[in-house]
Amino acid sequence: MPTEAGRDETAEERADRRWQELIQEIRVAQTGVQILFGFLLTVAFTPVFDGLAATEKTTYIVTVVLGSLATGALIGPVAFHRVVSGRRIKPEAVTWAARLTFAGLILLLATCSSALFLVLRVASHNAVVPWLVGGVVAWYLTCWFLLPLWVRFRHTSKE
Repeated sequence: MPTEAGRDETAEERADRRWQELIQEIRVAQTGVQILFGFLLTVAFTPVFDGLAATEKTTYIVTVVLGSLATGALIGPVAFHRVVSGRRIKPEAVTWAARLTFAGLILLLATCSSALFLVLRVASHNAVVPWLVGGVVAWYLTCWFLLPLWVRFRHTSKE
């Protein structure tokens, strides 16, 4: 029987397909956040860290916490699936995993922005840094959310 998307699949088949698509998406985001988070964890152990001003150290702590939260949210769907597997609630599991993934993307955006702010601030001490970071955040928002939403609304039928 056709679903809203026009596919001839059962609710279980749709959940399986959506789960596979979600896992592929998570793989991309997880790799990025894990590399960034791993790098961030090493910074506190470098000789330069002790010489940073309190503002940079605070920014670093915020960035590490954001990276940790993003990592948790993007790994969460895997643990979620493992805990509920075999309970015949895959459609609900996919919905919650998608929510965790979305939260993880927002936290990844915050982590990348905060890390960029920290690096540019330490490297340049220039007043233009917030403007540069703001421009990059606008780019992230455009690529990750605004463009997909625009396409979604423009090309989704009103039926």
